[in-house]
Amino acid sequence: MAELPDPADSTDIDDGDESLAEAFWSLTRSLRQAARESMAQWDITPSQARALRVLERHGVMRPSELSEHLRIAARSVTEVIDDLEGKALVGRRPDPDDRRATLIELTDRGRQLGDQIRSARGAQAERLFDELSASDRTDLIRILKQLRR
Repeated sequence: MAELPDPADSTDIDDGDESLAEAFWSLTRSLRQAARESMAQWDITPSQARALRVLERHGVMRPSELSEHLRIAARSVTEVIDDLEGKALVGRRPDPDDRRATLIELTDRGRQLGDQIRSARGAQAERLFDELSASDRTDLIRILKQLRR
């Protein structure tokens, strides 16, 4: 599993001169890189992992719906689905309400992998947030929720 870089070792951070936005984007890049490295053990790309999460949350859906949730082009979602199907993580079946349409659903293997990825990401986050006191965690949650609104 990929380790998150130690912020103290980061060459991107110049204490005192770094803006809030720069610090935020630096942390975001570190989290994304750690996630990519973590998913490599399963031969899964970030787009494929996102597709698994969407299917876990929303269940069976048409490729066009998956495309909307992922905010990617239809041809790109087809590639993601093809790759996931090739790994036996999703399956296609005809839509009983529209013979021209196809439905995508997770396989048991896809659900299991989704659980493993979620667990690994949770462990990564815990290692990162262990650096914060309980009070800092509470403040960070409050601030992030405020920014999300």
